[in-house]
Amino acid sequence: MVLDHTISSQATFHPHKIKGLNKMGISRDVKIESKPERRLGGNRAAFFVYTVEGLENMAFVCMITSLMTYFSGYMNFSLTKSATTLANFVGTSFLVALFGGFICDTYWTRFKTCVLFGCVEFLGYALLTVQAHFHQLRPIPCKGVSSDQCEAADGSQSAILFTGLYLIAFGTSGIKAALPSLGADQFDENDPKEAIQLSSFFNWFLLSLTVGAIIGVTVIVWLSDNQGWDLGFGVCAIAVFFAIIFVSMGKSLYRNNVPKGSPLARIAQVFVAAIRNRDLPIPERAEELHEIHDKEAGVKQEILPRTGQFSFLDRAAIANTTDLASTSINHGPWRLCTVTQVEETKILLRMLPVILSTVFMNTCLAQLQTFSVQQSTTMDTNVFGFKVPGPSLPVIPLLFIFVMIPIYERFFVPLARKITGIPTGIRHLQRVGVGLVLSVISMAVSGVVETWRKSVAIEHNMVDSTEPLPMSFLWLGFQFAIFGAADMFTLVGLLEFFYAESSTGMKSLGTAISWCSVAFGYFLSSVVVQVVNKVTGGWLASDNLNRDKLNYFYWLLAGISTLNFGVYLTCASWYRYKDRGAMEQIENGGEVDAKGKVQMVEI
Repeated sequence: MVLDHTISSQATFHPHKIKGLNKMGISRDVKIESKPERRLGGNRAAFFVYTVEGLENMAFVCMITSLMTYFSGYMNFSLTKSATTLANFVGTSFLVALFGGFICDTYWTRFKTCVLFGCVEFLGYALLTVQAHFHQLRPIPCKGVSSDQCEAADGSQSAILFTGLYLIAFGTSGIKAALPSLGADQFDENDPKEAIQLSSFFNWFLLSLTVGAIIGVTVIVWLSDNQGWDLGFGVCAIAVFFAIIFVSMGKSLYRNNVPKGSPLARIAQVFVAAIRNRDLPIPERAEELHEIHDKEAGVKQEILPRTGQFSFLDRAAIANTTDLASTSINHGPWRLCTVTQVEETKILLRMLPVILSTVFMNTCLAQLQTFSVQQSTTMDTNVFGFKVPGPSLPVIPLLFIFVMIPIYERFFVPLARKITGIPTGIRHLQRVGVGLVLSVISMAVSGVVETWRKSVAIEHNMVDSTEPLPMSFLWLGFQFAIFGAADMFTLVGLLEFFYAESSTGMKSLGTAISWCSVAFGYFLSSVVVQVVNKVTGGWLASDNLNRDKLNYFYWLLAGISTLNFGVYLTCASWYRYKDRGAMEQIENGGEVDAKGKVQMVEI
């Protein structure tokens, strides 16, 4: 006997659902249910990324806002050594992200990178917790003891401290490189609906980062100051531990990247091959250049069209027919590269001026964080009877970002999308440009507020007084709020820009490069202060802000930022976005000429 319906190997057969079998054994109605396929990616998978970012950043931001107090008050470092140690720690945390990006583009998936680097970061917090808990592992605090008993941390105590710090820096760098790309991978940028969700992802990613930072600079900073540093570091360790748990919980939902080999090796191969072929003429037609179209592999392959910029690199994709005729061995990757490989290198070269022109904004951010906290110590920090600790001052821009992101995502982006037709509302580099303009305004406002603060000190004869001025520290909120908006535009703009424009094989490295702007900004900040002091004769050399020329310094930063914005405009205007339309045409049989125009040809 046979059934009227053919049951596939993927169908689930339920005998109890067969209706009306007649006496001949012929089925009249068979209900067959197909096994649903698990849908990967999307907002369900991104939810775990948001949670992990909030937990990890809660711990990290608490560290960078309160370590200055820990270094000077508990490890007995001088103010200069404390500031230098903090700047080096923050800069290293962002700079080493390049290593994390290289690892997950070359060897590991982004998920595996997040888990392993998260474990390293957890060990760093655990080590600092142990040191803070056992007084034998740190020096006797100088507060309350005579000067002859006040000693800085010895070699072994410093070794424990720096080991913990740089385990944290190394761990967080890998997460910063891999986590944004892991979240963005859950949305297909070639799907119109998911392209819109991808744009929203980066905004909600910043919101989760902001929520974590708000908790870090308020709750955890208060715990550290009032309940003990061991408790503060311990809470950070627990937060990172749960971040590892949450990123692992989403494993079955993730769309995972396939490492495509070292992007640095591919870039080096292009330069070597181009130098070896430097005497060959550059062909006019792209069909004369080497490319591999492997349509039989069954794997989606990214083919980048030829562009006109950096045309000297096109020689890397020219097959030397003389050498081919003289040997039966095919050219290796150090002698002949594909057009896609050449264009991957060109993309990176086009990105470098953009990222370098945003470094100074992060230098301004570092100065604002440092000097605004010092300004607040001279002002009235009472709010409704509650004394706000200095390290919690950055909560002002964070709260502003927390309010602005939903407004930007729900109102501005849909309106701009209707006008421009761009899924993100405005282009990535336009968004970064808005942030740079706001940073200029923030520095100018900082100069005005500082001038007013000094005038209050003079008016009340408190120039040399250690008492707080009759001026609320909330006036500093204006400069912080404007810079918070600048950070909202620039940080997300850069992350989205580098992810969208990077080739498939270097998405994580591209994301890591965007963090380098922060790293170089912090490293440059100390150099800027030293140079300004030397040139001006000591605008910032005094320990008394009421006698320093901090307002002049802010206005100088505003002026330099204006010039920097002009440089950025030049770089952004010169940049050429990836032509996704041309990429689709090439996949359908199109070719690109020397000017970068697609021509359809018969195959």
